[in-house]
Amino acid sequence: MLRWLARPAERCLGRGGGGGGGGGDGLMWHAELKPHASGEYSIAVAQANAKLEDQGQVVTSPAATFVGVYDGHGGPEASRFLSSRLFPHLQRFASEQGGMSTDAIKRAFHATEEEFLQLVKGSWIKQPQIASVGSCCLVGAIADNVLYVANLGDSRAVLGRRGPDGRQVVAERLSNDHNVAEEEVRKELTDQHPDDSRIVVYTRGVWRIKGIIQVSRSIGDVYLKKPEFARDPKFRQSVCPIPLKRPVMTAEPSIKEHQLRQQDLFLIFASDGLWEQLTDKAAVDIVFKNPRAGIAKRLVRAALTEAARKREMRYTDIKHIDRGTRRHFHDDITVVVLYLDRHKHGVQPMLGNRNSFRFTNAPVDIFSGSADEVDHTTLSS
Repeated sequence: MLRWLARPAERCLGRGGGGGGGGGDGLMWHAELKPHASGEYSIAVAQANAKLEDQGQVVTSPAATFVGVYDGHGGPEASRFLSSRLFPHLQRFASEQGGMSTDAIKRAFHATEEEFLQLVKGSWIKQPQIASVGSCCLVGAIADNVLYVANLGDSRAVLGRRGPDGRQVVAERLSNDHNVAEEEVRKELTDQHPDDSRIVVYTRGVWRIKGIIQVSRSIGDVYLKKPEFARDPKFRQSVCPIPLKRPVMTAEPSIKEHQLRQQDLFLIFASDGLWEQLTDKAAVDIVFKNPRAGIAKRLVRAALTEAARKREMRYTDIKHIDRGTRRHFHDDITVVVLYLDRHKHGVQPMLGNRNSFRFTNAPVDIFSGSADEVDHTTLSS
């Protein structure tokens, strides 16, 4: 049932050109600078887990640009699922409505969540762990000079725009962090669960929902949304012994709509592996002050250098640490930098023949080096 998840889908793997081994780091991958409807983009990934749990993709057409950053947890299945299924749903709903909209995005998120739930229901008896797999989901879509940003979890989109003096750059966050490290998110959960004094618990150095997970919204994590899974004796014995009375997570995305302006220079979409190491301002300054070629890789390396510094190491030391062990030093990191050079008006996005779209995905796993274009394998296989 799940063997298809081990492969990228929908003709979505681009041949990166940069390939793996960025600067001698065999767990870093990047793609060369590529065009999109409003400018150019750059993508890079660093792997820390034994299996890469991040997935990233950029989908372009002459009229529109789509970015997805999917930060998995508990395993790679949910993020891989997102990289093959979210965009087809988004294209379908946008086509039905005659163009991109917040409603089309919301419907695509809900359809993807429901499809993953059906996958879990069909396979969890043999693979109970699949009910505990989930993924943060960050999406950016540019169409008709409007940027839509939707997210679940704590991946983040940050805009770099020219400051009032014309010489500086300002960082503007365009997404919400659904992480209980944020006081506002903790308050939201406690307000929703007034009868549960332990809905959020401080444990192992951070705030966690029920002492388990930091993010409050995701795709997947079925056992935290469907209590019947958490109460099942088989699941409790093999995966998680904590029974739940009602859902403690949701797949309802936060969506922001932003009219692009002349002072908007670029966008950074990244999993929290980057933001754990760099502030919004620091990341924006790096993009603003450096050449475009390899800019996403430069951001990843800056994050790895900072992770090494915190452990009194150098980047040259950390880049030789193997996957799995490396997770003790930093998380998987996915970065997409999208430059905004041109503003397009009056075009209808996400419509027509799907062959007009170009797909670039990071490798499903950097260690495997598999960055080839493959055919889609359906859920029923």
